[in-house]
Amino acid sequence: MQLSFRTLSSFTSILCFLLALVWGFFPEVLLAIWSIGYSEGTGVVARRSAVLFAALGVMFYLLRNAPPSAARSALSNGFIVGCFGLAGLGFGEWLNGHAGPGILLAVLVEFALGLGFVQARRVTVELGETVG
Repeated sequence: MQLSFRTLSSFTSILCFLLALVWGFFPEVLLAIWSIGYSEGTGVVARRSAVLFAALGVMFYLLRNAPPSAARSALSNGFIVGCFGLAGLGFGEWLNGHAGPGILLAVLVEFALGLGFVQARRVTVELGETVG
């Protein structure tokens, strides 16, 4: 299934806004899914992560209709690195026993989003839409 940048960007912005809300107001829920206890320290990190998710959501929302460009490519490439990095880190934390099996859901979503953006970038290149 081929996804357009617009579709993938719109989905990603919604997901980021949802994660911002959950990490900001209910971090103990996601931490419990990952079998990680909530503490004052994890709360601080969760709320700070919420703001980063909100920022990503704004960026993807505003760029959803952007034609191929250096900015769109930079955002996509950075997000690909972030998704694959988080997926690898999450899998490693699970293997090392630092997180429970619930983190594998996040790993799956991160890996799928990374692949989605790789595919969207490839489709853009195959269609002859080059980045200037």
